[in-house]
Amino acid sequence: MSMTCSSVIPVREAAFFYAMCQNRSFTGIELELTARCNNNCRHCYINLPANDKEAQRREMTFNEIKDIARQSVSEGILWCSLTGGEPLLRKDFPDIYVLLKKMGFLVSVFTNATAVSEKHIKLFRQYPPRNIEVTVYGVTAGTYERVSRVPGSFRNFTRGIALLRKNGFPVDLKAMVMRSNATEFAGIAKFCRERDNRTFRFDPFLFLRADRDEKRNNEIKAERLSPEEVSAIERMDKPRRELLKRQNRAFLREDMVKNRSRNIFRCLGGESTFTIGWDGNLQLCNMLVHPQCVFDVKKHGLRRILRELVPAVRRMRSCRKVFLERCRRCKLVHLCMWCPASSYLESGVLDKPVEYFCRIAHGRLKMCEKTGDKP
Repeated sequence: MSMTCSSVIPVREAAFFYAMCQNRSFTGIELELTARCNNNCRHCYINLPANDKEAQRREMTFNEIKDIARQSVSEGILWCSLTGGEPLLRKDFPDIYVLLKKMGFLVSVFTNATAVSEKHIKLFRQYPPRNIEVTVYGVTAGTYERVSRVPGSFRNFTRGIALLRKNGFPVDLKAMVMRSNATEFAGIAKFCRERDNRTFRFDPFLFLRADRDEKRNNEIKAERLSPEEVSAIERMDKPRRELLKRQNRAFLREDMVKNRSRNIFRCLGGESTFTIGWDGNLQLCNMLVHPQCVFDVKKHGLRRILRELVPAVRRMRSCRKVFLERCRRCKLVHLCMWCPASSYLESGVLDKPVEYFCRIAHGRLKMCEKTGDKP
């Protein structure tokens, strides 16, 4: 008898509650299917050319993904996000997607929407996704393609969005804000909120490349907005401004000044979710690529990594004086985008302040003070 989604959900719920009873708190997995992409976005931390044969050779096979999915089921993991690169580039994407759905996962798909076709619509109708996340780089061809660097990509993006929305799929829209599209941000926000006012979010923080490619990193740095420009964008956007104002008092953590902890990690990476990179390595999050924080699932197995190796990473401690005296005692910690992953990408070590993020945190504080929420 063939397995259907409805026939396995009760079993998966039982596995989840069993895992909870065993104090295993992992609930979600982000699965990078590929680093290849049909766009060539200026800011991207991972993308490789769509026809990159070496990247394709290193990608996890269908059977390797199936094995990881089975191990994830045994750990009680309920949801899975399929990402990339552009996950729809995988010829076996439908097979992977159906496999995960039939195993009972709640599946999300992160896509640029440019490769969405009628075959994907048919697939999603038969096996509805939890949601589909799409990043909007511009609302005119000139701006969108200045970011994507692929002629015709805006036309394909609008066609893909229209197909998804026409068929009633839950599409969550988001945006990256950078020098190439900042002047169009108001239009991007309007476009997204008219279609997705519930979940729209934007991010002005561009992280450096996971492969540390110097040329690409220089392109990313050139796209970064200054701290003053980030503050201006956040001040201009009323929902973002009001959110920061409401939460400002909670963000100002006076207890951080007295905190003497040497722990490097305070983020949620590796707490309830984790990432399996496109080459089969487990990371606490998609940005954390430090060699001591990445583990080959084929070599170690998912259970050992989650129960032994990930906790060991989260117990890592710092002896770097500048980090302990500045970052570990800063009361603006929740206004700052610093994290061990970004520290490594910027400096090559996990525990070093990043001046760019520090200036943005202080700029956010000034913005809150100027808009009437002075502590």
